[in-house]
Amino acid sequence: MIKKKILEPDRIRRIQGGFSFIPHRFVTDGFMATLNQKEILLYLFLVLASDRYGLSFYSYDVICSYLELCVDDYIETRDALIEKDLIAYDGTLFQVLDLPSKPVKGSATRFPLEPDRETERTAVKRVIQQSLWEVQGAR
Repeated sequence: MIKKKILEPDRIRRIQGGFSFIPHRFVTDGFMATLNQKEILLYLFLVLASDRYGLSFYSYDVICSYLELCVDDYIETRDALIEKDLIAYDGTLFQVLDLPSKPVKGSATRFPLEPDRETERTAVKRVIQQSLWEVQGAR
């Protein structure tokens, strides 16, 4: 057994101001192993951004900017985390959920986008393009 010792006693982590944690089960029970790199990145961001109830309300454009994700990757990644029962999303508000009893494996095959998802992507792209045009026009 490895004997642990504090390496930097004056730098022990403390919860101050914010609150976020990832249960050890996330690794030991195989949840992390079911996620791809983008899913881990978005999950970690949502954990860090959330309050003690797991709630956060960052918009897709801020998340895409922070995580350097394109809109399509963001939507696909967000939907995968919902499918794996790790987060809930109501269109505005995210909730990082308590871990389920065991990992939920995502679907192995890709299915065509539902019509409403395609509409969502088109609308998000239009908003981003319009924002970029406005920024370029202001120069």
